[in-house]
Amino acid sequence: MMLPLYQQIKQMILRQIETGTWPEHYRIPSENELVNEFGASRMTIHRALRELTAENYLVRVQGVGTFVAERKGRSALFSVNSIADEIKARHHRHSSTIVHLEQETANSEQALALEIREGQSVFHSIIVHYENDIPIQLEDRYVNVQMAPDYLQQDFIATTPYAYLSDVAPLTAGEHRVEAVLAKSHECALLHIEPDEPCLLIRRRTWSGDQAVSYARLIHPGSRHHLEGKFTT
Repeated sequence: MMLPLYQQIKQMILRQIETGTWPEHYRIPSENELVNEFGASRMTIHRALRELTAENYLVRVQGVGTFVAERKGRSALFSVNSIADEIKARHHRHSSTIVHLEQETANSEQALALEIREGQSVFHSIIVHYENDIPIQLEDRYVNVQMAPDYLQQDFIATTPYAYLSDVAPLTAGEHRVEAVLAKSHECALLHIEPDEPCLLIRRRTWSGDQAVSYARLIHPGSRHHLEGKFTT
């Protein structure tokens, strides 16, 4: 069975990287050049590059270009990944439900996390992510309005906040704080868990350049999720 065109293009790009034809830090051809080379649509090329970026094979720098990433250990604990891409990598089906998507006023906690003034406008989204129809993550995210002005207009059923923010404000730094918690009652209802189910909470902040982009609370039922990481000494 023939793979979809975007996956064929991903494989061809990976072959260039794995054979060393495109070494680390190599600036790959532009989207327009790849469109001409592969005879594919811009949308197809864009999807292939976006997924390779999410999988940490490429690094995209807005206004500069796309580069082959350094080879590093990749895991959810030590890197910022898309939950949708992690699920698809397991050959499972990702879906999501939008619970909340509004513009709000930042309180002191949100202002501190986003490095803005208290009372400034922020975008707030709450999304439940499912793996094969089982809820595995509640994403409660606040976004810097200046960094992603069209955030509220996005279809977060068709894409994810991670994918959109990666395009408009490419990630240059991230921070994870991990805690064991009990979810609040409304969070338990969204995740379909009992109130005494232990959960894993990841507090994630991301930056693009020197500007904070988003602050998220990612809640995972302990029985359905684990973190793993690889490190060297």
